[in-house]
Amino acid sequence: MKKKLFRMRYLLLVVVLASTQAGCGGSQVKYGEATGVETTTTEFGSTDLQLIAEKMVDSVLTFPPIVEVTTGRRPVMYVDKIKNKTSEHIDTESITDSISSRLLRSGKFRFVDMTKVAETRQQLEFQQDGGMVNEATAAKMGQQIGAEYMMYGNLSSIVKRAAGVQDVYYKFTLKLMNIQSGIVEWSDEKEIRKTRKKAAFGP
Repeated sequence: MKKKLFRMRYLLLVVVLASTQAGCGGSQVKYGEATGVETTTTEFGSTDLQLIAEKMVDSVLTFPPIVEVTTGRRPVMYVDKIKNKTSEHIDTESITDSISSRLLRSGKFRFVDMTKVAETRQQLEFQQDGGMVNEATAAKMGQQIGAEYMMYGNLSSIVKRAAGVQDVYYKFTLKLMNIQSGIVEWSDEKEIRKTRKKAAFGP
């Protein structure tokens, strides 16, 4: 009887230990700060995006001629796609989205969304010609406000490797052009450098 009880306890202990080890070996997910510094790799990441957006918005909003233009009125602008001149696959739309959101929240600018031109035209045509919308409330063609400024830029990089060291240099350039005159009213750059040293052992 004692041997049987001992075996049962032993088997129970083995099962508990096995389940504990299986639980410890599994992956664990936890939340982190969205603005926390990301240093996982030298590739373009969330911290780089945040640094660029913060620098560009602060720069344009404090540039004296732009301060003068935005005093008492909110000029309309549109943001063109950022050209990705790096060798990485980078979602540059996320950069422009962050910059646009920050500028819009500043209360200094208004934006037109050029990515929705086809959808807007379709909706206008539906309201005008569909026969389903009250004419008194239907949006009319030719009433949209044209953009006064265009914001555009590019992201480039230089990558060098030597003796177990990888050096990555990013340069983000942004410009603001007056559409009517073609004059570039503002421009600035943000430089980022990352260095990764290969460990003596391991990857």
